[in-house]
Amino acid sequence: MGDWSIVLIGREPVDRSWLPTDLTGKDVLCLASGGGQQGPILAAAGARVTVFDNSPRQLGQDQMVAARDGLELRTVLGDMRDLSAFGDATFDVVFHPVSNQFVPDLAPVWRECFRILRPGGTLLVGFLNPDVYLFDHEALDERGELIVVHKLPYSDVTQYSAEERATKFGADAPLEYSHTLTDQIGGQLAAGFVLTGFAEAPHQSNASAQYMSNYFATLAVKPG
Repeated sequence: MGDWSIVLIGREPVDRSWLPTDLTGKDVLCLASGGGQQGPILAAAGARVTVFDNSPRQLGQDQMVAARDGLELRTVLGDMRDLSAFGDATFDVVFHPVSNQFVPDLAPVWRECFRILRPGGTLLVGFLNPDVYLFDHEALDERGELIVVHKLPYSDVTQYSAEERATKFGADAPLEYSHTLTDQIGGQLAAGFVLTGFAEAPHQSNASAQYMSNYFATLAVKPG
């Protein structure tokens, strides 16, 4: 495979130094990363890829791209907080793009990632800057106005009643949780990881991007 790149946050490619120099034969878990984007690229780069997601539709996109391009990858349906489908020390890399705002507690995610990684394995995580949840999203999305209305840490569950959530977001919309930096970064450290890299990026279409980075990314290593 020639030159290639992969996105963890925003639109900028992830620093290639965050990934093994040669992915050939490396076992990579794309965690909550369905959609036919990252998994097929990593498979084309030579990795043995497993895409894990709780959406059959998203996993179907990976299967479609793999079939179209003649790539080998495995898809597994499940919750990012429960990786019991995999044994201890199974993967060399866990690639976890922006998605953990859809679970209320991150501690199980970090514990499971630590368990399934081999010693020396790496965890790449993208997540939302929790400050993006301060603002009234209707005013932001519809008029580009930055109006602070929410306390942090934010939760759809505590902010709105079930009836309000159904009206504002729709009955089937996933719930969102902002999480603190202590939970995002400190949680990885508490699970045993060593933080070795950090990056940030704007959300190009979000009005708040003129004042702050909307996305953060971390690179962490399992010692050994």
